[in-house]
Amino acid sequence: MRDVGVVAFAQRQMREFDGSPTCVELLVPIFAECYEQTGFTRQDIGFWCSGSSDYLAGRSFSFVSAVDAIGALPPVNESHVEMDAAWALYEAWLKIQTGEVDTALVYGFGKSSAGTLRRTLALQLDPYTMTPLWPDTVSIAALQARLGLDAGLWDEAALAAVADRSLRDAEHNEWAIRRGGSSVEDLLARPLYADPLRKHDIAPVSDGASAIVLAAGDRARDACERPAWITHFSHHIDPLHLGARDLTTSLSTRRSAPATRVDLAELHAPFSHQELVLRRELGLGEDIVINPSGGALTANPMFSAGLNRIGEAAGRVWDGTADRVLGHATSGPALQQNLVCAMGATP
Repeated sequence: MRDVGVVAFAQRQMREFDGSPTCVELLVPIFAECYEQTGFTRQDIGFWCSGSSDYLAGRSFSFVSAVDAIGALPPVNESHVEMDAAWALYEAWLKIQTGEVDTALVYGFGKSSAGTLRRTLALQLDPYTMTPLWPDTVSIAALQARLGLDAGLWDEAALAAVADRSLRDAEHNEWAIRRGGSSVEDLLARPLYADPLRKHDIAPVSDGASAIVLAAGDRARDACERPAWITHFSHHIDPLHLGARDLTTSLSTRRSAPATRVDLAELHAPFSHQELVLRRELGLGEDIVINPSGGALTANPMFSAGLNRIGEAAGRVWDGTADRVLGHATSGPALQQNLVCAMGATP
C-alpha cells in the first residue's frame, strides 16, 4: 500500500448561502486556499473527485456545473459520487493506491436552504414502502432516540451533555453557525421539538462546501510539514429498511472501526444520541477527545459535513495536538452508512 496523507483542508459553513445553487462561488476560494496551503497549482492535481446530490440541487447533473470552479481547460481527470464527499475521498485514495496519480483534490458542496431538507432526504428511503409515507429525517432520528431511551442505553441528560459540550467547543470554530453552551439543566428545560429531541439535539440546516488534498509519499512531505497519514480507511452499509436492523446499534460503524487506538475523534453525528451510538461502536472511552470542532450539531452542510470531520481531525495532526486521530462520516437514515478514516503523524 502507498503512504497517502491529508495535506490541505479548507471549508465554508453558513446558515444560508444567497447565491449560485452550484456553490461555484464558494469552491473557487476554497480551492485557492488548498493551493496556498500546499504550494500546488491546478496542474499539480492528478485527480479530482466531488460529492454532492442532484436531489438537493433540484436539477440533473448539477455537479457538472461545479467543475467550472476547477476550470474548463485543459481537461482534468475527474469523478463524482452522489454521497457525502468523504466517500469521494475514499475513491481518490483508491485512485492514488493504483499508482495512476500521486495527488488528488476532493470537494463537496450542498445548498440545503434551497428547499425543505427534512422532506428532500425522505427520497433516500425505500421508494415502495417508506418514501410514500414521507417520514422526515428528524422524526426517524427521534424514533431512534426513543428506542435507546426505552432500552436504558442513554437518558435525556446524556443527550443534553453531548449538545452542551458541542456548543462550547464550537466557540473556537469560526465556521460554526451554532455555538455557546450553557448547562445541561438549561438545555433540559427547553421545549421538546420532536419527542424526545430538542432543537439543540438536532443539527442545524446548513449550506457549505469544503475540500481536502491528498498526496502520496514525498509529494505529501513536500506539501505539508506534518502530513496526516491515512492508516485505516473503511466503510460499510447497514440495511436500508429500518425494521431490518437494531436502530440503537450501528454494525456498519463497528465493522469500519480501526484496530488501533486514537487520541481524538471527529464523529459525524447530526443528532446528539447518534454520537453515543458511534462512541460505543468505535470503542471510544471517556478519555478520548470527541468533536473539538463542535461537530455536526453546530453546522451540518450536506455532502461536505462528513468530509469536514476528516479535515478537522487531520488538522489536529498538523498542529501537533494529537498523533492518532479518527474522522467519521455517515449517510442515509439513522446511521445507515458509515465511513471511518484513521490518520496519524507517521504512515
